[in-house]
Amino acid sequence: MTETNALPSDHPVNDGRTASSPLLAAYRGERVHRQPVWFMRQAGRSLPEYRELRKDVGMLESCVRPELAAEITLQPVRRHGVDAAILFSDIVVPLKLAGIDVDIVAGVGPVVGKPVRTAADVAALPELDPAALAPIAAAAAICVAELGSTPLIGFAGAPFTLASYLVEGGPSREHLRTKALMYAEPETWDALASWVARATALFLRAQALAGASAVQLFDSWAGGLSLANYTRYAAPHSAAVLAAVADLPIPRVHFGVGTGELLPAMRDAGATVVGVDHRIGLDVANDRLAGTVPLQGNIDPALLFAGQDVLHAHTLDILARGTQAPGHVLNLGHGVPPDTDPNVLTRLVEFVHQQRV
Repeated sequence: MTETNALPSDHPVNDGRTASSPLLAAYRGERVHRQPVWFMRQAGRSLPEYRELRKDVGMLESCVRPELAAEITLQPVRRHGVDAAILFSDIVVPLKLAGIDVDIVAGVGPVVGKPVRTAADVAALPELDPAALAPIAAAAAICVAELGSTPLIGFAGAPFTLASYLVEGGPSREHLRTKALMYAEPETWDALASWVARATALFLRAQALAGASAVQLFDSWAGGLSLANYTRYAAPHSAAVLAAVADLPIPRVHFGVGTGELLPAMRDAGATVVGVDHRIGLDVANDRLAGTVPLQGNIDPALLFAGQDVLHAHTLDILARGTQAPGHVLNLGHGVPPDTDPNVLTRLVEFVHQQRV
């Protein structure tokens, strides 16, 4: 993190509300008095109060209603006692706010009305107007006012994943059109990924300035790339997003799915904390990163269904491996599955907080 502080004077990091929280201390690589824990996708489908609140509201609509988004963000903090809230949103929200025809289709995921596959398509993309981010900033501000000493984490999708959604038109396992565009028309690909990076950077910075005490860049699909292709086609655009918040004295977490071979490159893109999925041990991840950054992760989400004894034994193993890193924030190796029993998460948080660190 840089020495420059461009945050407002009443930001919770500046006025002391969250600066000494276990989460931020661990993110800084400092010794903590209590093991911090939160869960990716903790606000959402696993909670009955979320389903009740959102039953008549579309996903993307709920993300841009400040009061609704804030209430959803706060629900898991109240229920589980986690050490951080993460702003309820979706990675395609900045695309939607820029004017892209995109929606979340039940059972499918994000679907783009008109895929972006040519240089002309990229040239026609509208730039995101920062004024369109007012609902996002308002939601973050409502959360911060309620959270007190509990930090809010800002959230955005990484350019590779978002650009791939635009090219494919929706979810894809192989990303064939994306990779074909990268190889055949690298200039077009870079122009598209740069457009996404600009929109994502505005989105992430707006959350930070509105009160988020940390930010996370989430790359759902980067694990489908080789290290060489990640370094060439994805990392520079993630670096542009992280650079856009590098003047703010808050941690920058970079997480990807299936990215065990990419961890040093993800760190080098500008992360101060690296998230690790459940496919490799935290000790292995720390070795690959040469002990240079704190880690976040990495309980296997499947073990939320394996019974308390198995889950707690697995958690203790994760915590032990995490001690080898400069700092450790416990999380899942991916998001909370929608059919998770919320009581399992509540008991897990209680168990983690009982451990000595």
